[in-house]
Amino acid sequence: MLLNFYKYQGTGNDFILIDNRDHSISLNTEQIRFMCDRRFGIGADGLMLLEIEPGFDFKMVYFNSDGNQSSMCGNGGRCITAFASDLGLISGKCRFLAIDGPHEAVIMENNSVSLKMQDVRDVEVNEEFCYLNTGSPHYVTTVNNIENFDVVGEGKKIRYNDRFKEEGTNVNFIEKKDDAIFVRTYERGVEDETYSCGTGVTAAALVAGLNGMLDTKNSCHIKTLGGELDVKFEKVLEKNFYNIWLQGPAEKVFKGTIDIKE
Repeated sequence: MLLNFYKYQGTGNDFILIDNRDHSISLNTEQIRFMCDRRFGIGADGLMLLEIEPGFDFKMVYFNSDGNQSSMCGNGGRCITAFASDLGLISGKCRFLAIDGPHEAVIMENNSVSLKMQDVRDVEVNEEFCYLNTGSPHYVTTVNNIENFDVVGEGKKIRYNDRFKEEGTNVNFIEKKDDAIFVRTYERGVEDETYSCGTGVTAAALVAGLNGMLDTKNSCHIKTLGGELDVKFEKVLEKNFYNIWLQGPAEKVFKGTIDIKE
């Protein structure tokens, strides 16, 4: 089966995008895993199908690189918005449906996309970490010397501990660096560190706001291995966050055709 695809990336978080508006494409776990493989396939952190959904500009169907359908992906949401714009489906802004519900997005200048995330109405605060859901579950903890931190080793320990091993969690390590929060993330489903994670960056910004790490009240500048992002939000009461927006670059890398075994 010959399959046309597009490759996009948002701060190093890379995705295979497929136009499935005619619903002619159905991929199994093995096929998706092969396409995302960095040695034998195209290589990506995830794969997305853009589909038609009544009442919305489009629907986002997201799969992790392990081939399984996953929870919300923030950078993926920004990339599929750029993809929809490149296809001529939208102009300037859109409203799309993802696995965690409706999202709004706006095309900004310089290949930047701003994505509205779901409200966060509760944060579990512990002495050593915070746990919250920003469309995907995230464990967030503060570390020192983050550039040399063993993200994969320590992240894997947490992701597979007794509490999280069945459903899994993403694990974020954060450190204040000048006017920004440096975030490194171990992602479930990828089972490795990614260059950036949109829902993880969002979770990190909210936790930084809770912990008094921010220079400004309702915004956070983020640095990741793959680039820089900004998170804006409104905080109501102690652990409630609304009007959350994730903004950063989303760019097309290339397009191609691949022969997939059926």
